[in-house]
Amino acid sequence: MINSVKNVIIILFGLLYVQTAHAEVAPSEIIADEYGAVTASLTGVPGDPANGRKVFMNRKQGNCLACHVNSEMSDQTFHGEVGPALDGVADRWTQAEIRGMVVNSKNVFEGTIMPAFYRDSGFTRTLKKFQGKTILKAQQVEDVVAYLLTLKE
Repeated sequence: MINSVKNVIIILFGLLYVQTAHAEVAPSEIIADEYGAVTASLTGVPGDPANGRKVFMNRKQGNCLACHVNSEMSDQTFHGEVGPALDGVADRWTQAEIRGMVVNSKNVFEGTIMPAFYRDSGFTRTLKKFQGKTILKAQQVEDVVAYLLTLKE
């Protein structure tokens, strides 16, 4: 009987650990360094570059092509030229720096028009249906970061 209770307790603690190990970091709890880099993963789960690619080019999610040229996606139309080309981005910045730019580029580049993809407050004149929401989910941010890390010269 005591062994059975111990086993149940061990299993419950194990399940609790698994559930909390992959909990998302809330936008208000993100810690960026003085340059805006975010070292810690937002989910504890590695990003999926294939899904990140989809989010990157999805016009209703990342919509990164609206502002950035990405030669790897030459099959997509209407690449913007407002932001820098993302060819070789993984050679220019670290994972933490790229994550910081996706989370909130304004912490990295003062005056940029790039939106903060993982911020849920502090905006001006936000429509009611968007209040308290982020553009991307935490795992989507990790996926986009993983995709951008594949873009080398």
